[in-house]
Amino acid sequence: MTYLAKPKLHHPSLAKNRVGYTRRDYEGRISTLCAGCGHDSISAAIIQACWELDIEPHRVAKLSGIGCSSKTPDYFLGNSHGFNTVHGRMPSVLTGAYLANRELIYLGVSGDGDSASIGLGQFAHVMRRGVNMTYLVENNGVYGLTKGQFSATADKGSKSKKGQTNNDAPIDLVTLALVMGATFVARGFSGDKSQLVPLIRAALAHQGAAVIDILSPCIAFNNHGGSTKSYDYVREHNEAVNRLDFFPQREEITAEYGAGEVTEVRQHDGSVVRLRKLHADYDPGDRIRAMSYVQEHAARGEVVTGLLYLDSDACDLHQQLDTVEAPLNTLGAAELCPGLAALEKINASLR
Repeated sequence: MTYLAKPKLHHPSLAKNRVGYTRRDYEGRISTLCAGCGHDSISAAIIQACWELDIEPHRVAKLSGIGCSSKTPDYFLGNSHGFNTVHGRMPSVLTGAYLANRELIYLGVSGDGDSASIGLGQFAHVMRRGVNMTYLVENNGVYGLTKGQFSATADKGSKSKKGQTNNDAPIDLVTLALVMGATFVARGFSGDKSQLVPLIRAALAHQGAAVIDILSPCIAFNNHGGSTKSYDYVREHNEAVNRLDFFPQREEITAEYGAGEVTEVRQHDGSVVRLRKLHADYDPGDRIRAMSYVQEHAARGEVVTGLLYLDSDACDLHQQLDTVEAPLNTLGAAELCPGLAALEKINASLR
């Protein structure tokens, strides 16, 4: 019954945020994914995060590639800008849009096939360039649209629904993001909304390349006993390094915690990420240690979740290129083509 339109009626008692929107205003079309798909839980977390942040839907640009994950932007923020690119090319299209209009909030949604296979090079470059975006990877370890083949993130030794064993080493997008220079790196689980919503809120506020690898079980092809991306496996092997509270700049910051139990990190825009440490020796500001920590626990069969790395002094691509403050798409011919004299001056400076 996915052809049915979602009712537009709003109950008058629905709570509104500071900009006058209800949570329903952040929803999209009715999902066509399998019932129980982890991707729908991620869509719900995005809706909740944007509503709590008081983000006006028309200020968001959501882009995706190809795959089950890349269908999901149709299911949230129905009143935002959207673009569905070709397979694996979401990062480059998003980069172009961001360079043209820096005033929008950019949300890239991808999957393990879209990002870790055909789009692997694009994923790496958007991280190292520091594009100001939130990059969500909905990671289920299989190609759901083509009926359950292993993806590049499937763990070595894991088994398919039909019993085949994966003999290839997996690509860990969290480790790759750390190596390539992402300044906000986290891993979440679609079945843990209390952890995932604050992670998305903090990523949306981050100034720079923010990536969250979200384990999202495929209920149709990868939720059986031999899978390491199933609901049961992730719940049993989840190693959460921290729990996160996120406070926008405008909110008063209050807390009642004992000494040594909380780490606060103030971000570029004045917002605060408060980490309630579950592992007292874990430092989210140490990129090298984060890489080692993830690999050490992966070798034990443990899935590390939480905020793994945060650079609070990060800068984005516009700062690196020293572009003008005005969005490039608002500039006229006189500003974009200043004439021969200006060109000669630029050429002379390069001699």
